[in-house]
Amino acid sequence: MLTRVFVRIVIVFALAAMYLVLPARVPADNTAASPRKVAPEFVLNDANGAPVRLSAYKGKVVLLNFWATWCHGCQEEIPWFVQFESKYESNGLAVIGVSMDDDGWKSVKPFLEEKKLNYTVVIGNEPLGKLYGLSAMPMTLLIDREGKIAASYSGVIDRGKCESELQALLGSAGKNMAK
Repeated sequence: MLTRVFVRIVIVFALAAMYLVLPARVPADNTAASPRKVAPEFVLNDANGAPVRLSAYKGKVVLLNFWATWCHGCQEEIPWFVQFESKYESNGLAVIGVSMDDDGWKSVKPFLEEKKLNYTVVIGNEPLGKLYGLSAMPMTLLIDREGKIAASYSGVIDRGKCESELQALLGSAGKNMAK
């Protein structure tokens, strides 16, 4: 009995490790926006109670990140997203973090204050996660200027590849690279 439990625990940790090491990724299709699927609309409140509507970001490239304060892979990515927001905001990038913490702002507000996030954060919910096919965290999507999903990452992103795809979507390949 104890051996079965131990084997199950080892399998769970092995699968989790593989998930973090080998993230699934759908590459950005930068040639044509028409076959892309429209990102599902949502309206959620930010930390100040202001509504955040995804459709209001049409015309911008959106990096949409599903995360949680307890997720180690998420914590690894957040500083990269802070840098992307600083580096590419003037080129039309908007980063939106969707926290999936069960206790909502109770955990998230102190985390935001500690980590000094410079981008919009909202609290997600199970129906939104289902709408986006969220099965594990972190999950990151790149949404083009027309509001269509150009790339989706399940697991920790490959920072360099993600940034290259962002640059292509922004039309800024080669710009801001020295910053």
